Amino acid sequence: MFGIGPLEMVVVGIVAVLLFGSRLPSVARSLGKSMTEFKKGMREFENEMHSTVYSEPTSRVTYNEQIENRPAPASEPPANSTSDAASPETSEAHSH
Repeated sequence: MFGIGPLEMVVVGIVAVLLFGSRLPSVARSLGKSMTEFKKGMREFENEMHSTVYSEPTSRVTYNEQIENRPAPASEPPANSTSDAASPETSEAHSH
């Protein structure tokens, strides 16, 4: 257990009895409660991280929705001129 042999556990037990004496049961109880609360908090943190990383985003906007929801332009652009003078293809056709 934790790489601690039986001899080391006995030494730690003796030191704990010398330090805490008659308060040892209450100290051990509070240490156990603290460890339980810490593990519970870590489990909640891991669950929150897992749900955040692996969940779908709350709102997804697709390319089509962006186009449909875009405001209309303020004015229409001018129409292209289709006269013979403005078109280079027609002016070349006339010169041949």
